[in-house]
Amino acid sequence: MSLIPFANPKRSYECLADEIHKAIQLVLTSGYWIQGQWTKAFAEAFAAYNGVDFCIPVANGTDALELALRALEIGPGDQVITVANAGGYSTTACRLVGATPVYVDNNPASMLMDIPDAVRACGSGVKAIIVTHLYGRMVDVARLIAALADRNLKVALIEDCAQAHGASLNGLKAGAIGDIGTFSFYPTKNLGAVGDAGALITKDPELSKKIQHLQQYGWEERFHSVTPHGRNSRMDEIQAAVLSIKLPFLDGWNRTRRQIVAEYKKCAPDFVRFFSSGDADSVDHLCVIEVENRDEIRNELALQGVGTAIHYPVLDFQQKSQLGLPQVIHNAKVAETINPNILTLPCFPEMTNDEIQTVCKALRNLTSTQRR
Repeated sequence: MSLIPFANPKRSYECLADEIHKAIQLVLTSGYWIQGQWTKAFAEAFAAYNGVDFCIPVANGTDALELALRALEIGPGDQVITVANAGGYSTTACRLVGATPVYVDNNPASMLMDIPDAVRACGSGVKAIIVTHLYGRMVDVARLIAALADRNLKVALIEDCAQAHGASLNGLKAGAIGDIGTFSFYPTKNLGAVGDAGALITKDPELSKKIQHLQQYGWEERFHSVTPHGRNSRMDEIQAAVLSIKLPFLDGWNRTRRQIVAEYKKCAPDFVRFFSSGDADSVDHLCVIEVENRDEIRNELALQGVGTAIHYPVLDFQQKSQLGLPQVIHNAKVAETINPNILTLPCFPEMTNDEIQTVCKALRNLTSTQRR
């Protein structure tokens, strides 16, 4: 039996195939495939969409996080606060620049970074906080900034928006509140390319200039390198063209995601707890639930045609690759308690009504005796 997948980027492409093919053909026939007009146009459109002045397209979301840290001059000996339940991407960026990750706990209601815990963890070695907007919901960055100011803590803020394209809080878009916002356009994202791609956004002209140097060999102008630790991280013109075609549809796709989550919530038994909110500010990149007896529930759903995934099965500091490397586990009680119980349901805007109703029926039919 074929299972409904948790995501299906091919359908996103198929919905806009004619427009995408035309754009790609224009790119190919132009003979200009890197740093061309499509990349410039997408950068301007994405900056405007997010209400910032600058957008720097790069090769992928992990590069975006690394370049953000380098632009803020974070390096060996520095500590960076992050969470352990967000897939390892912030940890990877810390390792690339030589910084030490400091793991703080999660809010049990949302599994987003716990703001009071993050503030408590801000010792003298902490130079930055990477705030991950997880599952399509935003951490209250303005509240975090205010809490840091109350304690006179000067800490740079990076918003990891890889799961939050178009999310907002109090009228401000994800990525537009902290010093730098980073994005991945991996194909399964709410705004996905047809390969790897990423971007950074900021309101700060000096940071923008520095990021532009860093993403291309430290160049201030061609073949004249002025900024240390530059590298090659460029979005190609085909990805920029695809993203330019898709961007006008993003808000509509996000509305559909919220509607799908709302349908699931109506049908799910009481013992299923949703971290995906379905509210107007969320973009519900993933529909993540908490259930005890996860493997049993997962098997029951599969028997009814519903595929699932786990985002993410291993906390960062528990990964074999991180054992023995410098890291600080400030607090992870909530993460360690809840992480074994999380499960991701199918949620993507191209789901058919039959598929949505199949998931709803499967949720109604769960036979577990678990109760919360």
